[in-house]
Amino acid sequence: MTRLNRFLRSAAIAGVLSGLAFGAAAQEVTLRAISAFPKPLYFSQSFQKFVDLVNEKGEGVVQIDFIGGPEMFPPMQQVDAVRRGVVDMQYGPATYYLGKMPEADAWVGMTVTASEARENGGFAVMQKAFSEKLNVQLLAHADTGFNFHIYTLRAPEQAADGSLDLDGFKIRSQPIYKEFFEGMGIIPVSVPVPDVYTGLERGTFDGSGWPILGIKDLSWDKFLRTRIDPGFFNSDLAVVMNPAKWEGLSDEAKQILNEAAAEYEASSTAAVESTIEATDAQVREEGMEVITLEGEARTKFLDAAYDSAWARMKASGTPYYEELRKSYYTR
Repeated sequence: MTRLNRFLRSAAIAGVLSGLAFGAAAQEVTLRAISAFPKPLYFSQSFQKFVDLVNEKGEGVVQIDFIGGPEMFPPMQQVDAVRRGVVDMQYGPATYYLGKMPEADAWVGMTVTASEARENGGFAVMQKAFSEKLNVQLLAHADTGFNFHIYTLRAPEQAADGSLDLDGFKIRSQPIYKEFFEGMGIIPVSVPVPDVYTGLERGTFDGSGWPILGIKDLSWDKFLRTRIDPGFFNSDLAVVMNPAKWEGLSDEAKQILNEAAAEYEASSTAAVESTIEATDAQVREEGMEVITLEGEARTKFLDAAYDSAWARMKASGTPYYEELRKSYYTR
């Protein structure tokens, strides 16, 4: 083989290899993601762990660029931004869209973990609901294992039977526990999260419903000095994607995202348990009073909470009610 032929052959091989390398690099897809919460808050920090996990597993195939929170789009408009393809992925509460997707109450009233729901078929039913009602692809149900609590500025009176007198208390609420609060005589107050601190500082309302997670991140614990136990309800936090973007991914990219989602569901639940334990110990040490309901008072309290969620979903007429209750509720 002449020197020229050897040169041409080497150049051809180099060109092929270069083309292959370029093709492999070109296959990597970057997904733009947003969160319903500010980045410093516990929940967005949890989502960041999912982003990191995907970026580790998906190097050269699929990556996530976590571009921001509510400053990008108002939380209630974020899923619509995903549906329209303005962004590719979102992390946030499914119950923001209860009016369109009443099936979100299955997560509110759930008593199993996200991993258990994947195994028993509940998650697959929820994927259908997200697709049909919101036109998005559900990837993960995150941070399960935390409950909501009623926090107050002052301790409510407790009756001889152990029940609490919350009649007339003005408590910051969300749609998911509005009926539950009203059933206890609480006056639900709708206040955006960024405005709660000022409202508590000024005594505009008497307390707030909120999980143990994030209570210190928001500094609400400076004013909320009483917590009522047990907690009620569960996480409704979802990771969703634009369906066209999902369908356009390679099989390898889809597998990476699905595997990371299942792993994230389990790891985020474990992280929730650890954070709750640490935060609970800290707020108690700093002087927060915890009123723990016992016996019949506790049973009635929890029954009233969970029944309100499942009754609301049943009243919506969703055809998925029976399947979801069987999969998500074991109480």
